[in-house]
Amino acid sequence: MTVPKPEPVALDRRSLHERIAADLRDEIMSGDLAPGSKLPSTAQLKTRFTASNATVQKALQLLKDERLVVGRPGAAVTVREHRQRTIRPATYMAPAQSGEPYRWLTEAAKLGGQARSKLLEVGEATPPADVLAALELPEGGTALLRRQMLLIDDEPVELVKSYYPLEIARGTAMMERRKIKGGTPTLLAELGHPPRLSADRVSARVPTQEEYTALQLPSSLPVLRTLRVVYSDQNRPIEATVMAKAGHLYELQYEFTSG
Repeated sequence: MTVPKPEPVALDRRSLHERIAADLRDEIMSGDLAPGSKLPSTAQLKTRFTASNATVQKALQLLKDERLVVGRPGAAVTVREHRQRTIRPATYMAPAQSGEPYRWLTEAAKLGGQARSKLLEVGEATPPADVLAALELPEGGTALLRRQMLLIDDEPVELVKSYYPLEIARGTAMMERRKIKGGTPTLLAELGHPPRLSADRVSARVPTQEEYTALQLPSSLPVLRTLRVVYSDQNRPIEATVMAKAGHLYELQYEFTSG
């Protein structure tokens, strides 16, 4: 009789301080450690994780660098207020009403803090392959790119790259390097291309060099990458946007009805 070989045991090859930070990070993000609450003491963490004082302090420093907790040496470490924000994409879909600011600004402000956008680039560019396919453009085709950074209290929240078919964008304010009152959804609706449907594809990825720098990330924690395609009448794609935000600070909430 052949005795089956035991299954190999998967090992967590991260250093101990990274593993401690990972477990505490999960408790913060799930709400077990609520905003404003104190983390367990260093002595408690040493016992829980069978770790030295130096290892626990290295773990806590990671969480401080990630802007999840605050604390000074010798003082209790507490979970930051707004340690994680919930983004509801459906609230940003409709164009802003006449005279109102870009809807992201008004909705983000409800999360607490001062929200603003910073326009970084406007010009023709060759989009990545998934955007080309979404906009039904040929390989090597070009589109209008509007790249911006969204901030709350001057902290970077989201790097946004929005692409538009040139036949829609040419001759409009979208081609100019300036902000558009109400945002591009409002302008597109005014131009006869009202948004009818938005489809999101969300993935978690290791940040690119651009994302790492722009979002001021403390490490290679994953970013949430969203490819949002906006369709108008006759299912015509009028916008494809790639958005990247820090995965440890933001979560996405989608709501559906049964039927």
